[in-house]
Amino acid sequence: MKILHLDSNHPLLINQLNDLGFTNHEDYSSPKSEIEAKIAEYDGMIIRSRFSIDKQFLDAAKNLKFIGRIGAGLENIDCDYAEEKGIYLISAPEGNRNAVGEHTLGMLLSLFNKLNKADKEVIQGKWLREANRGLELDGKTVGLIGYGNMGKAFAKKLRGFDVEVLCYDIKGNVGDENCKQVALEELQEKADVLSLHTPQTPLTLNMVNSEFINNFKKSFWLINTARGKSVITQDLVSALDSGKILGAGLDVLEYEKSSFENLFKVEESKFRWMRKGKKSNLPEAFQYLINADNVLLTPHVAGWTIESNIKLAQTIVDKIKAKFC
Repeated sequence: MKILHLDSNHPLLINQLNDLGFTNHEDYSSPKSEIEAKIAEYDGMIIRSRFSIDKQFLDAAKNLKFIGRIGAGLENIDCDYAEEKGIYLISAPEGNRNAVGEHTLGMLLSLFNKLNKADKEVIQGKWLREANRGLELDGKTVGLIGYGNMGKAFAKKLRGFDVEVLCYDIKGNVGDENCKQVALEELQEKADVLSLHTPQTPLTLNMVNSEFINNFKKSFWLINTARGKSVITQDLVSALDSGKILGAGLDVLEYEKSSFENLFKVEESKFRWMRKGKKSNLPEAFQYLINADNVLLTPHVAGWTIESNIKLAQTIVDKIKAKFC
C-alpha cells in the first residue's frame, strides 16, 4: 500500500510505516490541485490541516482506503462522503489529550493569579502587589462543555483541587468519577469557570454568543482550547467589557485560517499591528483582546508539546497497523 504524507510529522510515523511494509511518499508543498491530480495513485493519505478534503478531492481519490489526521478533529474532511466511499477515517485525540488538559489548567491558573499581567509589570519596573492579588481555584465550580478525550483529560487534572466539576455533552452517560454530567441549564446556573472541549460541528459553530453567555447565572471565566469558531469574538468582548465574563484564556480564535497555521485568512503582512501612536486595521474585537489584562492568548498550541508530537504519530501508526496489517 502506498501512503502520501501531506504534512511533516514526527519521523517515527514514516519510519514505523516503512517497517510495516508501506511505501511512503512525502509532498509538503504542492498545491491542492497537484495533489488532487495524483491522489488516485495512493491507498492512504496522512494530513494535519493543510487543506480541506472535499467531495471533488475524494472523487479523485479512486483507490484511497484511509485518511489519517494527525490531530483530534476531522472537520477539514467531508466525513460523510468519505465514509460513503468506504474510506476509513483515523484521528488521534488520544495523542494530545494530556497536553490539552495541562495547557487548559495552566491558562486557568495563570488568569486567576494574573501571571501574564504581573510579569509584564515587573519587566517594566512596576512592583504592584495589591493590584495583582489572585484568586484560588478551590471552592469553585468548573463547567466543561464536551466530555470526550480532551474534557476528560482536563477533569483528571482538576482532581488535586477542591472543586466541583460538571460537564454537559450531547452524548448521554459520559460522566465519571472526575466529573458529574448535568443539563446545560444546571451547568449555566452553577459554573464559575467554563471550559470548551468540543469539536467543530454545526452545533458548536458560534455556540458561545450573547444569549448563551447571558444564560449563566454568575459572572464566569472562559477557557477555549477547542475551536475558535465556537466563540463569537465580538460577543465575548462585550461580555468582558460588561464584566459578565471575568477573563478569558484563548488558545484558538475565530480569525484562524482553517489550516490553523496562520491567524488571519489573508496575508498577515497586510495587517498593521498595534503600535504606540499608530492605527491598526486589525478587527476591533481582536484589538480589545490583545490589550486586555484579563485575557491570555496562545497560538493554537494546547495540544502541541514535545511529547504529544510523538504520541500523535504513534497513535496513527497503531491504528493503521490494527486495521490494515
